[in-house]
Amino acid sequence: MLTQVFLHTPKWVYILFATLLWLGAKQLLAGSLSLVRVTLMPVVMTGLAVIGVATAFGDSPLTLLAWCGAALVTLAAVLQRGVPAGTRYHAASRSFQVAGSAVPLVLMMGIFFTKYTVGVLLAMHPELAHQPGFALGISTLYGMFTGVFAGRAVRLWKLAIDADRATALSQGARA
Repeated sequence: MLTQVFLHTPKWVYILFATLLWLGAKQLLAGSLSLVRVTLMPVVMTGLAVIGVATAFGDSPLTLLAWCGAALVTLAAVLQRGVPAGTRYHAASRSFQVAGSAVPLVLMMGIFFTKYTVGVLLAMHPELAHQPGFALGISTLYGMFTGVFAGRAVRLWKLAIDADRATALSQGARA
């Protein structure tokens, strides 16, 4: 049965998997990230999570509320932590120097495999889409992924804003 699932998986899904794996693996290494990239990744991954909820469960207000609630709670939890050690913001280039981390890879693979598994399950058992426990559980999981991605980006944006504010204050004091 598993062979049939893989054989009937569209080719673009394998391309998406390879792309996400490559993007996540790149973040295992320390590097530099622009403000655009820091913003773009959570936006894209949030889009995938919302699409996952919408395609699996339609525009059900309850599943969207579960996604949103989980995203906000997880975002708040992530914001309680500081930026990882070694993270630096460079105002001149508007970029960040960040340590390598497995978190983005785990999140990307989590969203991908959740969407893939839910797609397979719903293809085999369409009635699952109407079971509240399944729908709310999956929507909550997508929301948690979203909250972690968004929280990590917001922490970096806060670092940039604080650094820019400190620079502006020190330049104002010199004038």
